Amino acid sequence: MDPMIAGILALIIFFVLVFKSVPIGIAFAIVGTLCIVVFRSWDSALYIMASQPYEWASARMLLPVPLFMLMGYFAFYSGISKELYEAAHRWFGRLSGGIAMGTTLASAGFAACCGAPMASAATMGSIAYPEMERLKYDQGISTASIAAGGTISALIPPSIPLILYGMLSGTSVRDLFLAGIIPGILLSSLFLLLIYVWCKVNPQLGPIGPTYSMKDKMVSLVGVLPMLLLFVLVIGGLYGGYFVPSEAGAIGALGAFLIGIGKRKLPVANVIAAAKETGRVVSMVAMIIVGSQIFNAALGVMGFSRQFSNWIEALDVSPYVVLLFVIIAYIVMGMVLDVMAIIMLTIPTLAPIMEALGFDLVWFGVVIITLAMLGFITPPIGVNLFIVQGVTGVDVELIYKKILPFVVMTLICVGIMVAFPELVTFLPEMAR
Repeated sequence: MDPMIAGILALIIFFVLVFKSVPIGIAFAIVGTLCIVVFRSWDSALYIMASQPYEWASARMLLPVPLFMLMGYFAFYSGISKELYEAAHRWFGRLSGGIAMGTTLASAGFAACCGAPMASAATMGSIAYPEMERLKYDQGISTASIAAGGTISALIPPSIPLILYGMLSGTSVRDLFLAGIIPGILLSSLFLLLIYVWCKVNPQLGPIGPTYSMKDKMVSLVGVLPMLLLFVLVIGGLYGGYFVPSEAGAIGALGAFLIGIGKRKLPVANVIAAAKETGRVVSMVAMIIVGSQIFNAALGVMGFSRQFSNWIEALDVSPYVVLLFVIIAYIVMGMVLDVMAIIMLTIPTLAPIMEALGFDLVWFGVVIITLAMLGFITPPIGVNLFIVQGVTGVDVELIYKKILPFVVMTLICVGIMVAFPELVTFLPEMAR
């Protein structure tokens, strides 16, 4: 069978299994194993199944993942989410749509600490939505700002998707973390601008909140300051070359633990809960990684990866035309696939192609991860949308309507990164 046709059939079978509710990692492994059996032998399939799980689950580049996840859950159980929201509420409340703006920033801040957009959506939905409802905010604006805020975690380090991208593409995780900072600030600013203009034009969507004195505003920062200093320490150490990512993760986890102890919000029960949640999430990520590598090995055995690469490189078009098709493909995949699955499915084949076309892999990684995270808020299967709907009880169709401007802003952010790649590559180049 022609490798291209075989590869497309394998992808179709994979999508069928996913839509039948087979876990993504298992679906990858099943299809990959069957393809290796068909194109090689059972012995080859058994060898890959025996070697791939250990090789990838024990990869040194994966070490920062559990450490940063543990840091995030220690921050979560220390009550950082409520303190972030309270600070943002007091500083932004008097602006048009200020509570929604503050919620977006708090969601982004918490998601950056936690590394889990879904946890951010659930937590901020329960904390921020009742206050916006009390102030008569439009339900769509309220829920959309909560759902969208968490996606900024894709760019602001420590970003788990960027770690996985670095592992798969052979790109420095340190460079990727630094590259994501300015785009993360840019995307946050675009979201804030959207909410402000939206509510300024129609004040009924986001009424002005209560006024707080400067003293109250400064006091609200006290609870956030320790975690902010820890974040600066971790990222500053990476920027200065004092830490490698795994060391930064260890320092971050220890620092978040000590902050929680200092606040007396980390009893033994919460420490155990943080460890269990970290283990659960990391196990899920590891399963997807192992399954996807079996699947990617199968694509290599079939000759699909090589033939697809040759076909792309032989096209007589501008590299930016190829990039445009990649962007469109990621938007479509984000509507139906998990973010981790998209990364693991595409990057092993795509990264060498884009490098051959002349694109910087650090820049490409930030662009592509931003697009992949759109899957959290893109209908019809935007996970964050359904989480917020479950927490708030707002009709999901209303959330669909109000989330679309945030999707547009994310695409504008991607467009700016394409037009001005220096925004992404500036900090990594400065640190070299």
